[in-house]
Amino acid sequence: MPDTEPPKHVDGGAHAIFASPRALSAAAGVLYLIIIVLGLFGEAFVRGSIVVPGDAAATAANLQSMESLWRFGIAAEFLLLICATTLGVILYVLLRPVNRDLALLALILNLVSIAVEAASALALVAALLPLGSAAYLGAFQPEQLHAMAIMAVRLHGHGFGAALVFFGCECVVLGYLIFRSGYLPKAIGVLMQLAGVCYLTNSFALFLAPALASRLFPLILVPSFVGELSLCLWLLVKGVRVEQWRLRAGAQPGRHELA
Repeated sequence: MPDTEPPKHVDGGAHAIFASPRALSAAAGVLYLIIIVLGLFGEAFVRGSIVVPGDAAATAANLQSMESLWRFGIAAEFLLLICATTLGVILYVLLRPVNRDLALLALILNLVSIAVEAASALALVAALLPLGSAAYLGAFQPEQLHAMAIMAVRLHGHGFGAALVFFGCECVVLGYLIFRSGYLPKAIGVLMQLAGVCYLTNSFALFLAPALASRLFPLILVPSFVGELSLCLWLLVKGVRVEQWRLRAGAQPGRHELA
C-alpha cells in the first residue's frame, strides 16, 4: 500500500480549498497564531492575574471578584482546543507526503493531548464550585473552601503537564517530518523537535521533581515558544513550497520509507 495519497482536486466549495497546499498552509498559520494568542491570554492574563501562588485565600478572593474573567478564560481554553484539533488535521494533510504513518502518529498524539487538556480544563470550572452560594457549602469552613478552590487550580496545572507529554511527543514527530519534507525549512524541524524535548523534560520534572520543574519552566519556555512561533509564522507568511509538496505527494514512496 503506498505511503501517501495525492490530493484529490475536487471542483468548487470547500473541497477546492483542501486541494490547495497554499490555502492549507495559510489556514494552519492562522489557527496556530490563534492558539498561541489564546494560550498566552489564559496563562498570563487570566490565571496570572487571579492565581496567587501559595495563598489560597487571596486566590479565592480573586476568583470571586473576577469570576467573569475566569469563565471567559475557560471558554477561550475550549476555543483553543477546537483550533488545535483542526490544526492537527491540516498538519496531517500537509505532512503525510513525507510519511503517512508518522503523520498519522502525530495526529493521534495531538488528539490524545487535546483530550487530556480538555479534561484538565474542567478543573478550572471545579475551582469555582466551592466558592458558590449552594446551601451544602455551609458544611465547610471558609479555609476549607479556599483550599478546595486552589487544589482544583493546581489539578489543572498537573493535567496540562500530562497533556504536554503527548504534545511534546507530537512535536518531535512533526519536527522529523518537517526536517525530511523538502518543502519546509529543516531549521524549523529542528526547532520543533527541541520544543518537544523541552515540553517532555518539563512535564516529567513536574511529576518526578516539582521543585526542579518550577526552576526549569522559564528556561524551557523560550525554545518551545521559538519553535512553535517559527512554524506558525512560516506557515502564515511563506507556506509550503507548493511544487516540492506536489512532487512529494505524487511520488508515493514506500509505506515504511523513513529516509
